Amino acid sequence: MKTYTRTLLTAAALLLAVALAAPALAQTWNVDPDHSAAHFSIRHMMIAQVRGMFPAVTGTIDFDKDAPAAFDIAIDVNSIDTGVDARDTHLKSGDFFDVEHHPSMTFKSTSVAKGDKGWTVKGDLTIKGKTRPVDLTVTGLDDPRVDPWGNTRRGATALFSVDRRDFGIDWNAPLDGGGFMIGNTVNIAVDLEAIMPK
Repeated sequence: MKTYTRTLLTAAALLLAVALAAPALAQTWNVDPDHSAAHFSIRHMMIAQVRGMFPAVTGTIDFDKDAPAAFDIAIDVNSIDTGVDARDTHLKSGDFFDVEHHPSMTFKSTSVAKGDKGWTVKGDLTIKGKTRPVDLTVTGLDDPRVDPWGNTRRGATALFSVDRRDFGIDWNAPLDGGGFMIGNTVNIAVDLEAIMPK
Protein backbone atom coordinates (compact mmCIF):
# COMPACT_ATOMS: atom_id res chain seq x y z
CA MET A 1 0.00 0.00 0.00
CA LYS A 2 2.84 2.38 0.89
CA THR A 3 4.54 1.62 -2.41
CA TYR A 4 1.29 2.27 -4.35
CA THR A 5 0.73 5.55 -2.49
CA ARG A 6 4.33 6.59 -3.07
CA THR A 7 3.95 5.85 -6.79
CA LEU A 8 0.77 7.94 -7.01
CA LEU A 9 2.40 10.86 -5.22
CA THR A 10 5.44 10.65 -7.48
CA ALA A 11 3.27 10.60 -10.61
CA ALA A 12 1.22 13.53 -9.34
CA ALA A 13 4.38 15.50 -8.59
CA LEU A 14 5.74 14.82 -12.07
CA LEU A 15 2.50 15.92 -13.71
CA LEU A 16 2.48 19.12 -11.66
CA ALA A 17 6.08 19.84 -12.57
CA VAL A 18 5.38 19.34 -16.28
CA ALA A 19 2.32 21.57 -16.08
CA LEU A 20 4.27 24.34 -14.35
CA ALA A 21 7.17 24.08 -16.77
CA ALA A 22 5.03 24.01 -19.94
CA PRO A 23 5.02 27.33 -21.80
CA ALA A 24 1.75 29.21 -22.17
CA LEU A 25 -0.05 28.49 -25.40
CA ALA A 26 0.19 31.16 -28.09
CA GLN A 27 -2.81 33.43 -28.21
CA THR A 28 -4.19 34.98 -31.40
CA TRP A 29 -5.47 38.55 -31.19
CA ASN A 30 -7.65 40.01 -33.95
CA VAL A 31 -6.84 43.33 -35.61
CA ASP A 32 -9.70 45.78 -35.09
CA PRO A 33 -10.41 47.25 -38.55
CA ASP A 34 -12.32 50.18 -37.03
CA HIS A 35 -9.17 51.41 -35.27
CA SER A 36 -6.42 50.39 -37.70
CA ALA A 37 -5.08 51.90 -40.93
CA ALA A 38 -2.02 51.99 -43.18
CA HIS A 39 -0.60 55.43 -44.02
CA PHE A 40 1.95 56.20 -46.71
CA SER A 41 3.90 59.09 -48.19
CA ILE A 42 5.80 59.50 -51.46
CA ARG A 43 7.63 62.42 -53.06
CA HIS A 44 5.78 64.33 -55.83
CA MET A 45 7.66 66.27 -58.53
CA MET A 46 10.78 66.12 -56.34
CA ILE A 47 9.48 69.01 -54.19
CA ALA A 48 6.80 67.75 -51.81
CA GLN A 49 5.39 64.70 -50.05
CA VAL A 50 1.96 63.38 -51.00
CA ARG A 51 0.24 61.37 -48.29
CA GLY A 52 -2.55 58.84 -48.33
CA MET A 53 -3.99 55.93 -46.44
CA PHE A 54 -5.62 52.53 -46.66
CA PRO A 55 -8.28 52.50 -43.92
CA ALA A 56 -9.33 48.86 -44.46
CA VAL A 57 -6.82 46.75 -42.49
CA THR A 58 -7.54 43.29 -41.08
CA GLY A 59 -5.50 40.39 -39.72
CA THR A 60 -4.13 38.74 -36.60
CA ILE A 61 -1.22 39.05 -34.19
CA ASP A 62 -0.07 35.95 -32.30
CA PHE A 63 1.37 36.37 -28.81
CA ASP A 64 3.52 33.93 -26.87
CA LYS A 65 2.89 35.09 -23.31
CA ASP A 66 3.33 38.88 -23.64
CA ALA A 67 5.68 38.80 -26.64
CA PRO A 68 4.44 39.09 -30.24
CA ALA A 69 5.25 35.93 -32.17
CA ALA A 70 3.62 36.35 -35.61
CA PHE A 71 1.84 38.94 -37.74
CA ASP A 72 -0.63 38.20 -40.55
CA ILE A 73 -2.00 41.44 -42.02
CA ALA A 74 -4.18 42.18 -45.07
CA ILE A 75 -5.01 45.55 -46.62
CA ASP A 76 -7.90 46.24 -48.99
CA VAL A 77 -6.19 48.19 -51.78
CA ASN A 78 -9.52 49.47 -53.07
CA SER A 79 -9.86 51.50 -49.86
CA ILE A 80 -7.02 53.85 -50.86
CA ASP A 81 -7.71 57.48 -49.99
CA THR A 82 -5.41 60.37 -50.87
CA GLY A 83 -8.11 63.04 -50.65
CA VAL A 84 -8.32 63.44 -54.45
CA ASP A 85 -10.83 61.22 -56.25
CA ALA A 86 -9.13 61.43 -59.66
CA ARG A 87 -5.78 60.47 -58.17
CA ASP A 88 -7.32 57.56 -56.25
CA THR A 89 -8.90 56.29 -59.46
CA HIS A 90 -5.53 56.43 -61.24
CA LEU A 91 -3.80 54.63 -58.34
CA LYS A 92 -6.37 51.83 -58.55
CA SER A 93 -5.74 51.38 -62.29
CA GLY A 94 -3.27 49.10 -64.05
CA ASP A 95 -0.66 51.88 -64.01
CA PHE A 96 -0.32 51.37 -60.26
CA PHE A 97 -2.08 48.84 -58.01
CA ASP A 98 -4.40 47.20 -60.58
CA VAL A 99 -7.07 46.51 -57.95
CA GLU A 100 -9.23 44.60 -60.44
CA HIS A 101 -6.68 41.78 -60.47
CA HIS A 102 -4.91 42.43 -57.15
CA PRO A 103 -7.51 43.65 -54.65
CA SER A 104 -5.39 43.16 -51.53
CA MET A 105 -1.83 43.42 -50.27
CA THR A 106 -0.60 41.17 -47.48
CA PHE A 107 2.19 40.85 -44.96
CA LYS A 108 3.14 37.57 -43.26
CA SER A 109 5.94 37.58 -40.72
CA THR A 110 8.76 35.04 -40.78
CA SER A 111 10.50 36.10 -37.55
CA VAL A 112 9.99 38.44 -34.60
CA ALA A 113 12.85 39.62 -32.38
CA LYS A 114 13.21 42.16 -29.60
CA GLY A 115 15.00 45.25 -30.88
CA ASP A 116 16.44 48.48 -29.48
CA LYS A 117 13.17 50.23 -30.23
CA GLY A 118 10.32 47.78 -29.88
CA TRP A 119 10.36 44.71 -32.14
CA THR A 120 12.11 43.86 -35.40
CA VAL A 121 9.66 41.93 -37.56
CA LYS A 122 10.87 40.29 -40.76
CA GLY A 123 8.39 38.98 -43.27
CA ASP A 124 7.02 38.74 -46.79
CA LEU A 125 5.10 41.65 -48.28
CA THR A 126 2.94 40.91 -51.32
CA ILE A 127 1.73 43.76 -53.54
CA LYS A 128 0.32 43.39 -57.04
CA GLY A 129 1.14 39.68 -57.01
CA LYS A 130 4.84 40.20 -56.24
CA THR A 131 6.32 39.08 -52.91
CA ARG A 132 9.42 40.67 -51.41
CA PRO A 133 11.07 40.43 -47.95
CA VAL A 134 10.75 43.52 -45.75
CA ASP A 135 11.82 44.48 -42.23
CA LEU A 136 9.37 46.28 -39.97
CA THR A 137 10.10 48.22 -36.80
CA VAL A 138 7.11 47.69 -34.51
CA THR A 139 6.60 49.79 -31.38
CA GLY A 140 3.90 49.41 -28.78
CA LEU A 141 2.08 46.15 -27.93
CA ASP A 142 3.38 46.22 -24.34
CA ASP A 143 0.61 48.24 -22.71
CA PRO A 144 -2.72 46.35 -22.80
CA ARG A 145 -5.82 48.33 -21.88
CA VAL A 146 -9.39 47.29 -21.11
CA ASP A 147 -12.12 49.23 -22.93
CA PRO A 148 -15.53 50.11 -21.39
CA TRP A 149 -17.02 46.89 -22.83
CA GLY A 150 -14.48 44.58 -21.22
CA ASN A 151 -12.27 43.99 -24.28
CA THR A 152 -8.51 43.88 -23.73
CA ARG A 153 -6.66 45.81 -26.44
CA ARG A 154 -3.09 46.49 -27.51
CA GLY A 155 -1.90 49.17 -29.91
CA ALA A 156 1.16 49.29 -32.18
CA THR A 157 2.76 51.12 -35.07
CA ALA A 158 4.80 49.36 -37.75
CA LEU A 159 7.26 51.48 -39.78
CA PHE A 160 9.07 50.52 -42.99
CA SER A 161 9.95 51.72 -46.48
CA VAL A 162 9.80 50.03 -49.88
CA ASP A 163 10.83 50.75 -53.43
CA ARG A 164 7.56 50.61 -55.38
CA ARG A 165 9.36 49.32 -58.47
CA ASP A 166 10.14 46.08 -56.63
CA PHE A 167 6.41 45.34 -56.77
CA GLY A 168 5.82 46.22 -60.40
CA ILE A 169 4.46 49.70 -59.62
CA ASP A 170 6.75 51.64 -61.92
CA TRP A 171 4.60 54.16 -63.81
CA ASN A 172 6.23 57.59 -64.00
CA ALA A 173 6.57 60.70 -66.15
CA PRO A 174 9.72 62.77 -66.82
CA LEU A 175 9.83 66.45 -65.85
CA ASP A 176 11.02 69.18 -68.18
CA GLY A 177 13.66 70.34 -65.71
CA GLY A 178 14.94 66.83 -65.08
CA GLY A 179 13.84 64.12 -62.73
CA PHE A 180 10.49 62.38 -62.56
CA MET A 181 7.02 63.19 -61.35
CA ILE A 182 6.85 60.47 -58.68
CA GLY A 183 9.53 59.23 -56.30
CA ASN A 184 10.27 55.54 -55.90
CA THR A 185 10.63 55.24 -52.13
CA VAL A 186 7.36 54.83 -50.24
CA ASN A 187 7.38 55.39 -46.48
CA ILE A 188 4.70 53.40 -44.68
CA ALA A 189 3.26 53.49 -41.16
CA VAL A 190 0.68 50.88 -40.20
CA ASP A 191 -1.30 51.70 -37.06
CA LEU A 192 -2.77 48.59 -35.51
CA GLU A 193 -5.16 47.98 -32.65
CA ALA A 194 -5.69 44.35 -31.69
CA ILE A 195 -8.31 42.73 -29.43
CA MET A 196 -7.67 39.72 -27.20
CA PRO A 197 -10.18 36.92 -27.76
CA LYS A 198 -12.56 36.30 -24.87
